[in-house]
Amino acid sequence: MKRRSLFLNTTATMGFIFLYAPMIALVVYSFNKSKLVTVWGGWSLKWYGELFRNDQIIDAALLSFKIAFISASVAVVLGTMAGFVLSRFRRFRGKMLLAGWISAPLVMPEVITGLSLLLLFVAMEGAFGWPAGRGTSTIIIAHVTFCMAYVAVIVQSRLSQLDETLEEAAMDLGAKPSSLFFLVTLPLIMPAVISGWLLSFTMSLDDLVIASFVSGPGNSTLPMVIFSKVRLGVSPEVNALATLMIAVVAIGVTAAMYQMRRQAKLLEKQG
Repeated sequence: MKRRSLFLNTTATMGFIFLYAPMIALVVYSFNKSKLVTVWGGWSLKWYGELFRNDQIIDAALLSFKIAFISASVAVVLGTMAGFVLSRFRRFRGKMLLAGWISAPLVMPEVITGLSLLLLFVAMEGAFGWPAGRGTSTIIIAHVTFCMAYVAVIVQSRLSQLDETLEEAAMDLGAKPSSLFFLVTLPLIMPAVISGWLLSFTMSLDDLVIASFVSGPGNSTLPMVIFSKVRLGVSPEVNALATLMIAVVAIGVTAAMYQMRRQAKLLEKQG
């Protein structure tokens, strides 16, 4: 038993080191005074100042955050609806087809998804005149397409574990379907909804392949700009930008964990 425990602890430690050591090195070298990212020249905030003076990166970051926020918000609404339908409506015509549509973006290669969406947008523009070219709107539609699938799976999983007697009790007390959902069901699945939003926001912010297919001139997202810069060599500005993104994600995850724990404590008190 002790050998097994030692093996598991060692494996877990090596796994965490493999995952987080590059991030720690990146954060440390973002404060490097030297322009060469492989040569330590002392501590400095120089590259953070250079980062905020780089209009290309700032514009791309603002665009990416805008797209990620809108995509995550729309994906949460549509994904929650889809997850609720798949979980609560036991049988209806087209349920298997809907489940297949929801599952497809989860297993489809990003290259295939991006290419199919590009062909779809080109065909729609030729037939209806919309979207007129490719830009922010097409990127948002593309991101919503695959983000809502993840939200639907998370919400459906949470609903399948939810005690339906709570909803039945509310209906016995005269709650209407709309009131039942917004006052009873939605608060109970809110941790899953928040998790789905954060996951969608992160995936949209991180996407490079699909955005490269459906974006147009002047609509380069942050991953696209970073990728183009890294191909010419890693810049200290990129390290500083990545450090800020890690900080934002860490704050978001911490806030979500706090909300989920708070929700769990409220449920324990009510129980």
